[in-house]
Amino acid sequence: MKSLGLVGFGQFGQLAARTLKPHFDVLVTDLAPGAEAAAREAGVAFGSLEDAARQDVVVVAVPVAAMRAVFTALAPHLQPGALVVDVGSVKMLPAQWMSEILPAHVDLVATHPLFGPQSAKAGLEGLRFVVCPIRGERHERVAAFGRSLGLTVTVTSAEEHDREMAYVQALTHLIGRSLVNLGIPDEQLKTVSYQHLLELCSLIGADTFELFTAIQTQNPFAAEVAGAFVDQARSLLDQVAAKRS
Repeated sequence: MKSLGLVGFGQFGQLAARTLKPHFDVLVTDLAPGAEAAAREAGVAFGSLEDAARQDVVVVAVPVAAMRAVFTALAPHLQPGALVVDVGSVKMLPAQWMSEILPAHVDLVATHPLFGPQSAKAGLEGLRFVVCPIRGERHERVAAFGRSLGLTVTVTSAEEHDREMAYVQALTHLIGRSLVNLGIPDEQLKTVSYQHLLELCSLIGADTFELFTAIQTQNPFAAEVAGAFVDQARSLLDQVAAKRS
């Protein structure tokens, strides 16, 4: 099997390791306390960032805000012919950084798994996986591998990804986290629509605020969509208030 270095062993990194270890010799690296013990428990090797960089495939599973520094640290150690893949929730910034920082002798593919540990509890079948070609032709192999796992794969550009995610992800997370912070209760008289809101809270409530911040600030199209939503909500309330008066 090919070797794979996984940089980042948080919630998604651990899901990735469990998913990938039947197909690759996986080595993970993470500076967080307890990461080495967690790697042993997951049945994968643990090493330094330099060790991870020397593998055939390198997957960067850190928050987008940390990616530029990680790419810079990886660059001197990447082997000719290696494939570098990120799994960030936005794509234009990571794609730009990979192109600028990583050496010309490696292929680059930007990806976005549209799922996490919560939504993947029942398995990967049918979950969405986005692949954005950056450098080289191996995006087709990445897409084919995703399909072999049962994922629904879309190949698109980083820009088109971020345009769509401004609605699909940034707006959804804004609404969901607002409801989580509001603490909406599981009411006895709930409707089907209200149950969907509770399910949204369940899915999003476990995500870190770091992820939420990245989705809202690092997608160049998110602020416009979020602002339009807030404006519409305020306009509706203003219209209701006007009817009362």
